[in-house]
Amino acid sequence: MNYYDVVVIGSGPGGYISAIRCSQLGFNTAIIEKYKDFGGTCLNVGCIPSKTLLSSAENYHKAKNMFYNHGIQFDNLLLDITKMMNRKKNIINKICEGIKYLFIKYNIKTYLGTAIFKDKNTISILDSDSDSNIIKFTYAIIATGSKPMELPFAKIDGNKIISSTNILSLNYIPKKLSIIGGGVIGIELGSLYNKIGSDVTIIEYEKNIISNLDLDLSKELENILKKNGIKFYLSTKVESIDLIKDNVKINAKINKNDDINIICDCCLLSIGRIPYTNNLGLENIGIKKDKKGFILVNNNLQTNIENIYAIGDVIGGLMLAHKAEKEGIFVSDKIYGNKNIINYNLIPSVIYTNPEVASVGKSEKELKDFNIKYKIGKFPIKALGRAISSGEINGFIKILSDELTDEILGIHMIGPRVSDIIIEAVLAMEFKASSEDLSLISYAHPTFTEAVKEAALIATGNKPIHV
Repeated sequence: MNYYDVVVIGSGPGGYISAIRCSQLGFNTAIIEKYKDFGGTCLNVGCIPSKTLLSSAENYHKAKNMFYNHGIQFDNLLLDITKMMNRKKNIINKICEGIKYLFIKYNIKTYLGTAIFKDKNTISILDSDSDSNIIKFTYAIIATGSKPMELPFAKIDGNKIISSTNILSLNYIPKKLSIIGGGVIGIELGSLYNKIGSDVTIIEYEKNIISNLDLDLSKELENILKKNGIKFYLSTKVESIDLIKDNVKINAKINKNDDINIICDCCLLSIGRIPYTNNLGLENIGIKKDKKGFILVNNNLQTNIENIYAIGDVIGGLMLAHKAEKEGIFVSDKIYGNKNIINYNLIPSVIYTNPEVASVGKSEKELKDFNIKYKIGKFPIKALGRAISSGEINGFIKILSDELTDEILGIHMIGPRVSDIIIEAVLAMEFKASSEDLSLISYAHPTFTEAVKEAALIATGNKPIHV
């Protein structure tokens, strides 16, 4: 029987990073992974493959619709979906190998199999490739992630009714693709297939897409995607999904009244994710979960069993890879005795459409709900020299700051490169910067980040330079 100071269950961004951090701190560490490849959802069927395919789709779209403006011309442009998918596989494999290398470098013992708690210091590993399937530990970190949710009347079959996992490995481009759910995953994947030729329809129960976004961002993104050809049915409830020969028929109601029928080649269910907490033996040791199956933790991310922690999607909240990473480092340091903090208000959200969307801090609605008086500075990307020269003119940067103190309370962006620009907002808010602070900085010219300065000028009550 093998013993470890720390055992991590799940090798996604939260799991593998916490295992590495534990090893760096001197703990004898093991990691258990249910599937044959390390990296979890993010690497294998989530963040990395979707962004890889989004990059390919964007290049194809630009070659087809924009390159001629740059004097680049060619004939017989083709998209090879097989080659596109093979590139994705190669990138995943390369990063997987990188994680394996890190496990070897930091002397982390790896087990392939399903972890089941026998007691609060013992785990049994089913289908393990190791010599022993029972291991002992002092601390455990549960980082098993989440999986796509199904509708009670529409089960995922992987062919006509598909999940986000299935759509990332299609060997064809659907002529008509319907997506149920206008959240981040649905919008990104809808944008991806719209770029490569699918007729995309998105059906959303709420009155806005990505309803947790600042409303200005949501509306701007919706308008841009509409111009690109994506159809939206908002405030729409799906009543049934039926298979009819080679098609899928979706029956729904708009505003609880008007019936609509949509026929498509395949239907993507993107209605949310549920935690992987079943079949872990949590009931054997009395770990508490909420009604949706998420593991309950305290401010230190401890479960009700004090030597067992949980991080990432299994505890709910923002289902973001970098949130799980931060929690993994936080828990590792807590076990060791180091000081660490998590400010969930300063964890940025990013949507990798074109244009990209990024946000950190409070939205206007949240500030109104808390009766906080605020100022707005909003600057259009199209007024920037860099935007005009590159032909990327959609979007804006919006700063919300306290009316009295001028402290920045939230920054919301839609435009090119904002997945990178958002870290400037995070840093500014971490150091409690004011809008005036940002307005006084010298920004490199020409760059997209100049929009931050212009928005900050507006928020401080000054006039912007370029509008």
